[in-house]
Amino acid sequence: MNAGAAGGARFPDGVAAALRTAGWQPGRWDIKQAEEWADRLRGHLTPGGHRHAVFPAAVEAWAEFGGLEIPPVSGPGRQVAPSAVVVDPLRGLHLARTLGDLGRALETEISPLGEERGSGALLAMDPDGRVYAVDHTGDWYVGPDIDRALAVLVGGVRPVRLTMN
Repeated sequence: MNAGAAGGARFPDGVAAALRTAGWQPGRWDIKQAEEWADRLRGHLTPGGHRHAVFPAAVEAWAEFGGLEIPPVSGPGRQVAPSAVVVDPLRGLHLARTLGDLGRALETEISPLGEERGSGALLAMDPDGRVYAVDHTGDWYVGPDIDRALAVLVGGVRPVRLTMN
């Protein structure tokens, strides 16, 4: 991602620093943990019979960023207060129906990604890598991919509210 980043870096400077603080580095890849999460999510059946969708884009995001507790950038955000992000799909384990409902409204599948710490919003991803947030105020489009979504949340950019007819 180049938006706002010096020298063509993948993330804006403040977001890159927050990721490094959380333990991320280029090439980080824990596929074993990602596969364990995938198996756990696939095996979970809600009392209402709902299951989670699991697909390659989500597993890849979990492998690269899974387990990280990313702090917000220091200082004010660009538009809103920066948020801490936890990348752990099991934060959404018991919300298969909620994510299924969002997926049906968007005409796609949705898999849990983690949580925005400040608001408690559940973060989720579709098979094309787009990232969404679901909280007590509604559903939000956070970004077209995990990189931009992290820049939005950690950098304090206002996500876009989803409106569905």
